[in-house]
Amino acid sequence: MESTGLVPLFYHQDITVAKNLIKACYDGGARLLEFTARGDFAHEIFAQLSKYCASDLPGMILGVGSVTDAAAASMYMSLGANFIVTPVYREDIAIVCNRRKVLWSPGCGSLTEICKAEEMGCEIVKLFPGGIYGPGMIKAIKGPQPWTKVMPTGGVTAEKANLEGWFKAGASCVGLGSKLFVKDSDGGYDYEDIKSKLVNALEWVQEFKK
Repeated sequence: MESTGLVPLFYHQDITVAKNLIKACYDGGARLLEFTARGDFAHEIFAQLSKYCASDLPGMILGVGSVTDAAAASMYMSLGANFIVTPVYREDIAIVCNRRKVLWSPGCGSLTEICKAEEMGCEIVKLFPGGIYGPGMIKAIKGPQPWTKVMPTGGVTAEKANLEGWFKAGASCVGLGSKLFVKDSDGGYDYEDIKSKLVNALEWVQEFKK
């Protein structure tokens, strides 16, 4: 997360579309991807994606987001999840992930939640919803807690100015979702456009992280 600085995230119920989206991200240079498990039978889609990444996309680190309880976290880890992302801070999820030594990133919105997460072993805190708080929140956090590593998700776009704002404020990484995976008028995706946006975004991120 720190080295690439960017984690694309999406959910799609069609396995063919999901594979094409991951391939577009991979070809664009992404080496981490968060599958947001928000639909019925999402675990079945993830299981197939996990095997696809292992066999066809060497080096791709696949995780799961929108996990809301320890049982779900355990299930996804058994299906090959390399990291777990949650919308809220949950100690039960922290415990099962720490037991397996799998990275977990909880959604936090206050210094108190961030401190609790770090006390439970969290390495990178997810600032969510990022668009509500803005880059100023990260700058404020880094004042008293310069050791805290923050990944804003929500409100992050693939535009240079937006990314610059987050990283200049001190973000360690960003989660990029709906602003990257934009559907066309027919409800489909332009995979080449996604690839192109990621190539540019990853270059800018490396520039801002220097």
